[in-house]
Order: sequence, then structure tokens, then C-alpha cells
Amino acid sequence: MRKLRWCLSLALVACALGATAPRAEQIVVSNYGVSASGMPFAVAMEKGFFDGKVTGILSSQGGGTTVRNLLAGDIAYAEVSPIAVATAIRQNAPLKIISNNVQTVSEFGWMVKIDSPIKSIADLKGRKLGYSSPRSVSQALGMLIVEKAGLKPSDVELVMTGGLGEALVALDLGAIDVAPATEPLLSKYRDKYRVIATADALFPSMSNVVGVTTQAAAEKRGDFLRAIVAGRAKAVAFMKEHPEEAAAIVAKVYKLEQPVALQAVSNLIGAKAGLPYWSTGKFDLAGLKEMWRAQILVGAADGDIDWTKMIDESFLPESERVLK
Repeated sequence: MRKLRWCLSLALVACALGATAPRAEQIVVSNYGVSASGMPFAVAMEKGFFDGKVTGILSSQGGGTTVRNLLAGDIAYAEVSPIAVATAIRQNAPLKIISNNVQTVSEFGWMVKIDSPIKSIADLKGRKLGYSSPRSVSQALGMLIVEKAGLKPSDVELVMTGGLGEALVALDLGAIDVAPATEPLLSKYRDKYRVIATADALFPSMSNVVGVTTQAAAEKRGDFLRAIVAGRAKAVAFMKEHPEEAAAIVAKVYKLEQPVALQAVSNLIGAKAGLPYWSTGKFDLAGLKEMWRAQILVGAADGDIDWTKMIDESFLPESERVLK
């Protein structure tokens, strides 16, 4: 009986602790450990900016995969493409966009072989321009580059490569003339290839990644969501103030050499697009609209949408709110 009473006492203590202790859980970040967009989360985890509320970060392939993981699992927060979220909301998915995490596509650049006669996008006529997959951002940007160069769609052949790493292989093999690449690939292979264009110079405002939650979590998990938004914003500020320390953290999580990580972080902090690459959460409606237009070009979206009806700014500080 004494042993039974002792076990029951332990159980009661555990229940009491569980009732009062803050809940910690995992979040989902699309292409975490691969895409530059998720780098602030690595810094936030390492520096403890989430105040112990996040136990780990799950990676997913992005887009619809991340949205399905959010809707199907016991997960309150995900970072994902705004197009995937908007498409799901139009199909009555109970989701809310709570932060605008990446306001530009400054991580993109376009590379050619060192001895290529192509010097700029003005030289693309009659050439083969790679993109990763149908309805991808790289395909949309490829079409916009042709538009920016003042060329007709028929003037440039867009070639699907199956991925951005595969695009560089296709470039080596001569299957394409220009390959898209993103950070940290741009920094890693900058000496092997020649960059003819960067997205921060071509596309100043195009929102690429947002923070999203479910309506149920928005109603019941406000403290947790505010901690995620605030912790990530703190990491963004830290990366600007301490790029070398931030790069060391990124190098470890992304399995990069330190100089490559530092180059990638420095490039994105110093992007010339007029807006920061990593936002602290503040929404750029013009950038969201431009990304939607880009996706219409590749058939990934259609019609007009009202972003303001999909956004909940209550998890941002008052100073970061733009909707009235």
C-alpha cells in the first residue's frame, strides 16, 4: 500500500507539473536546412530566442506538403509559400497567415559557364533557361526575366531540370545555357560559374515565404504563436548585428563551410531590393500581389484574391501592423 500511495503521489505531482509547465512542441519550416529562407530559425533555436517553447524544427518539401502537415498534425505553426496557403484557404482550409517572413526573392540568381558569351539577361534571345519544376518559383521568375529583358516568350526556351542542383548539372552538360540557383548554392559555386543576374536587382518586391497557423491554434495558442513570431524577429535582428556568429550557426545546421555560410548571410542581409530579405514579420501586400501574379503566369494560380482576408496581424507587435 505504501508503494501504491508513493506511485500515486508521483503521478499527481507529474500531472500538476504538466498543467503548469509551458507547452513545448515542434514547428514546420519548408526546406529547413536547405533553403535560405529558414536560416533565422536555426539562429533562434541556437540562441534560445523561442524561450524554450520549441523542441525542434521539422523540415518538409514545402508548398502543399507543408500545408497538409499543418492541417493533419498537432502542429500550430509552419513557414511556407504564400501561394500554397492562399490556394488552400480558397479551398476552405482553416488557415491564417500571421507573418510575412521573406519579402523578396533575393536568394535567387542566374549562372552561366565562365566562358559563356551571355553577359546579361539582354543576351537571352535564342538561349535555353533552366527552371526546377512546373509551377515553381524558378519557372515563374524565368518567365518574368524574359519579360524584363523585353523579349517574347518564344524568344527563350525554358527547360525543366528537376531541381536547382540538377540545373547546375544541366549547365555543365550543355543542356541549358543559364541555370537558376539560390543561396547558399550561389555562394558555394560563385567561383565556378559566372552570375549574370540577381533577383534583388530585378524583382524588388515579391513575398516568398509566410508564417501560417490554423484557425484553432490562432484562437487557443496565442502565446505560443507570439513567441514564435517574436523569436524569429529577434533572430533576424541578431543576423544583421552579428553576421559572423549567425553564419557559424547556419554553417552547422545547413552543413556548409563557414566562408560559404558567411557569404550567403552577408549577401542576403545586404540585398539591394529596397526591402529586407528576412522580414521581422511585417506584411508587404504589394509583394504578395506580385508573387500571386507570377504564379498566374505559370498556371499555379488564377483570379484575384484579397490577401487582407487571409491575414491575422494580432500576433505581431503594434509597430509592425500595416492593415487598418
